[in-house]
Amino acid sequence: MRAALPMYDRPELRGATDRFWTAIAERLHALGIEAPPALEGPGDLWSLWRSPDLLLAQTCGLPYRAVLHGKVALVGTPDYALPGCPPGYYGSVIVVRAGESGIPSRYAGARLAYNEPLSQSGWAAPIAWAGPRGLNFGPLVQTGSHLASARAVEAGEADIAAIDAVTWRLLKRYDTVASGLREIAFTEPTPGLPLITAAARDPRPIASAVAAAIATLPRADATALGIAGLVPIPAEAYLGQSTPPSPEVYAETLGA
Repeated sequence: MRAALPMYDRPELRGATDRFWTAIAERLHALGIEAPPALEGPGDLWSLWRSPDLLLAQTCGLPYRAVLHGKVALVGTPDYALPGCPPGYYGSVIVVRAGESGIPSRYAGARLAYNEPLSQSGWAAPIAWAGPRGLNFGPLVQTGSHLASARAVEAGEADIAAIDAVTWRLLKRYDTVASGLREIAFTEPTPGLPLITAAARDPRPIASAVAAAIATLPRADATALGIAGLVPIPAEAYLGQSTPPSPEVYAETLGA
């Protein structure tokens, strides 16, 4: 049995996340569902997401629609109560270095830092944001994480990045990198990072356990995690989002 909640994991939140899982596991046990006593630590996300033993994990919208749809079951989408977003939805904050222009048109041909090719918030969102504005990015800088993208922009190794709004909220709270960056835009809201389970499992009792655990979180933990509820966003809402070309194809198209 496998369970992990790695997507917004930070050392400062580890205690709150572990208590959240304990509350979920207790409710699962009450429903007669076996649950591991503790969450898994960092590891291979694709192995986790595709495991037939998966009980609960969080993924991203782009991996879900590109690879995981039909191979996992949606449990629900946590609502992080982000300003300007419907419940369960999120977006990306477009950031540049502090002191740089706040005018989006100035970033035509800019070096884009992105975390990885199958990231909704770090890759798909900035491409969808740039297109209607007639912008094309220049050289692409793959970093491996939102934090690394933020640091790349701050250090001058890239000019612009799109940071998951929940991650950005945490960076502003816990990391000095945010003070070296400037917000210039917010992308169109899209369905947030869903909780999933193995395709063979019934997701409904798991959703019930998660929702009950969220509702009874101590105020300090709820505030730290930023979770306000669980939303049943259907698969069609994820599948209906546009999928950009891969960074390699994008770069070839532009001759970058």
